[in-house]
Amino acid sequence: MRFIVALTGASGALYALRLLHQLVASEHQIDLVLSEPACVSIAAETDLKLSAHHLDIEKICPGGSDFITAHNPRDIGASVASGSVKHDGMVVVPCSMGTLGRIAHGLSDDLISRAADVTLKERRKLLLVTREMPLSLLHLKNMVSVTEAGALVFHACPHFYHRPQNVEEVVDTVVDRVLDHLGVEIQTRRWKDDFQK
Repeated sequence: MRFIVALTGASGALYALRLLHQLVASEHQIDLVLSEPACVSIAAETDLKLSAHHLDIEKICPGGSDFITAHNPRDIGASVASGSVKHDGMVVVPCSMGTLGRIAHGLSDDLISRAADVTLKERRKLLLVTREMPLSLLHLKNMVSVTEAGALVFHACPHFYHRPQNVEEVVDTVVDRVLDHLGVEIQTRRWKDDFQK
């Protein structure tokens, strides 16, 4: 399968890094786009120092070079900006409220919003993993707009009924739901699997 994964400047880089790791481990092809603000957020939340324009794949996802193609966020002519390029879904993770607003209003001013716009018009899966609180009325209206257009909004709300022991297990509760909706087979603990003893 082939997926587009886009990172914006919202907090929540760990969700994106874990998603990339899981997709590469399952040997899926990934078209990756990082916004410039995403690199700032990643540097604040991890030890990674990245450039959106010259992305080092092995730095962001060790072992990912055979599966990940990086795209410049300003390259509106990139393959993923065209509806003729087939893919199995796009995930914007984390999705900033600014990016959500641009997608909701069809403003294709960078590769992320253009690829999302094309994904919607081609009726392909578009998953937006938002991570902001509290939400303003504008944020909520934009979420309604993208949902009406066919996107799925995943507000990054981890669950705790499996009693996670570390941050990675918390992150996986969100990432596993995203993978489910992409149709990627995963091993995960589900509600009532073995929680009630």
